[in-house]
Amino acid sequence: MTYNPFFIHGENRPARWLITCDHATNMVPPFVNNGDLGLPREDMERHIAYDVGAYGVAQHLGEVLNAPVVASNFSRLVIDPNRGEDDPTLLMKLYDGTIIPGNRTAGASEREKRLQQCYRPYHEQLARMTALPHTVVISMHSFTRQLRGRPPRPWEIGILFTPDERFSRPLIDRLNAESDLCVGENEPYTGVLPGDAIDTHCTNHGRPNALIEIRNDLIADTPGQRAWAERLAPILQDALATSGV
Repeated sequence: MTYNPFFIHGENRPARWLITCDHATNMVPPFVNNGDLGLPREDMERHIAYDVGAYGVAQHLGEVLNAPVVASNFSRLVIDPNRGEDDPTLLMKLYDGTIIPGNRTAGASEREKRLQQCYRPYHEQLARMTALPHTVVISMHSFTRQLRGRPPRPWEIGILFTPDERFSRPLIDRLNAESDLCVGENEPYTGVLPGDAIDTHCTNHGRPNALIEIRNDLIADTPGQRAWAERLAPILQDALATSGV
């Protein structure tokens, strides 16, 4: 079977939205250590390998909004598509207390191979799809409730944003109107990361966007993913109408 480093769903759907998922799967392609990074299955199923549940939310959200979806098909431990090529965390050798055996000796040539066969083809598709007129990009991610040795995170959802808050600010305001949600603003991470996917494909081109982080225990199964997609869709539509972008 031919390996493809990305998925596209509903490419010709007419909505303005483009749903992206940078950390969609825990796939290790066969040309990377024969498809094995040397981690046990339980680690490959953790947040260190991919954003648990985010791909399911992205697919369902694309269906509800009638919008295309672009998703990666390689683990963030193979190479992280949400980092710039010059970022020192592009190819992780230690993550949340776990050593990545298959990356310990990965040098410049291995890094370049993974860039050519995984990272760059995915970003070429993002560049092509984000260039459609009037596109509003929703980048779907998830986060773990608690990193090892750290306190629990209080948020159910976080919105990461750049200095361009045309869409993200109305979205945050709309989410804060939901009485049962603890909403993080640039939590659990900052939305300002030079060279990441949003910076490359949105900020640098003036495209409205928001990066959504959902706590992964809330979307670990299909019913949770569907419920969050169906909840988010009208909220996104309300925020877009308010924003005027």
